[in-house]
Amino acid sequence: MPAPCALSLALGLWGVRRQGSMWRDEVVTYDMAHRSLPELWDTLQNVDAVHGFYYLFMHALFDVVGGGVLTLRLPSVLAMTAAAAGVALLGARVAGERAGVAAGLVFPLLPLVQQYAQEGRSYALVCALVTWSTYFLVRALAASPAAVDAPRLGLFGVPGAARRWWTAYVLVTFVACLLHEFAVLVLVAHGTTVVLSGVRGAVRGAVRRTWLVAAGVVIAGLAPMALFSAGQSAQLGWVLWPDPVQLVTFGVLAVVGVVCARVPVRTRGPAHGPVRLRPLALPLLIAPPATLLLLSQLKPMYVDRYVLYYVVGFALLMGAALDRVFRPLGGDGGRARRRRAVGALVAVLAALLPAAVYLRTPESRKDDATAVVRAVRAVAEPGDGLLFMPARRRVWTLSEPERFRDLTDLALSRAPDSSGTLYGTEVPADGIRARMLATERIVVLSDPRGEPEDENSREVTKRTTLRDAFTPCRTQDVTGARVTVYAHRGHCDD
Repeated sequence: MPAPCALSLALGLWGVRRQGSMWRDEVVTYDMAHRSLPELWDTLQNVDAVHGFYYLFMHALFDVVGGGVLTLRLPSVLAMTAAAAGVALLGARVAGERAGVAAGLVFPLLPLVQQYAQEGRSYALVCALVTWSTYFLVRALAASPAAVDAPRLGLFGVPGAARRWWTAYVLVTFVACLLHEFAVLVLVAHGTTVVLSGVRGAVRGAVRRTWLVAAGVVIAGLAPMALFSAGQSAQLGWVLWPDPVQLVTFGVLAVVGVVCARVPVRTRGPAHGPVRLRPLALPLLIAPPATLLLLSQLKPMYVDRYVLYYVVGFALLMGAALDRVFRPLGGDGGRARRRRAVGALVAVLAALLPAAVYLRTPESRKDDATAVVRAVRAVAEPGDGLLFMPARRRVWTLSEPERFRDLTDLALSRAPDSSGTLYGTEVPADGIRARMLATERIVVLSDPRGEPEDENSREVTKRTTLRDAFTPCRTQDVTGARVTVYAHRGHCDD
């Protein structure tokens, strides 16, 4: 499927450097991948174990080709290109070759796909692996009934001809879950597809049992890491409730996907197997996000990128609908409908263009660590104190630590790499206050105005000491951050 791959690769490489900016999550990847293996291992014992295999992968990549913004994001670009190919092949098997090409072209045009195709995080890789594990599942379901009369049975009673597809399905799904544990939610969608598939006769029970065993193998393999990382669940404390924009995005895609599912599509022949479009695409679109939303009733954890692969289901349904709409029809009525459809398609593409341009700017992400560094260097003087409010905003400096060597981190006890943490450890509150009072000028890096404030003793001490003993001299707001210079009362520069 060269067209979907070419489009996805072109969109992925377009503006991939984003003017050299990195937002906080990418800075974490950059920093973790540059730590030594012992330092990385020590950190994963304390935090971010859920991303451990991704960090190891990026560590190896940086060792081979060097670390930079392009290297940081290129795996995501290539992963989304592979995902587009997988979407096209899936569409071809369940709805026809034209529908497959259309689905493969829809997929890279989605703003969510474009966003995570250019981020140095694991989500694009997980999306690609889930796409291909879904393809292997479809092939396994297709091979099983076709080989029902085979004299030799393979894995767990499934005909031997299907064995390689089931094996590939288990391996790829398991790797996806290792890169991010919430990939396991795709099993909810896959289980629904297996139950609704057209497998009939004597092999149906064997196929369902085999899928249950395959899912069990994935879950059992993932269990040790899931149990260990559960002890680090406090990391999700920043997720207070599903973001309204993310909820609306999922809702719109789900509604449009259901509408597209009502458009009649060509029925595939027996050679393409028992899986049809709707039993494959609708569960993939709806089940993972809906399951995560249900789990969020117990503990808030819904973030759309954790189940990014749900957009594959949408692309499949949209591609099949477009194939039906643009299929040649005779008569004036058919030509008029095609003209209206072309006009609607052009309008949608025109509406997507501003979003695509915006996603390639530094302002499109939650913050911009590169801009923060520039802002600090513009106002700081050698010997100034440096203060992070809250402490986790120390992440903004981790991509360029050498730029801060002439400043004194007033709260730092141990650096992130040596302490086995993401953001370092800080001295007790009394020590922070003493250091602050002994410093003439302090450059404070904080969240923008209006963000919730941490209420632990260290953060309260930072705020009260600044309020009681210092005066803000100048403030600069940058994307997702605020840089303020404080001085002792009466000592601000003119």
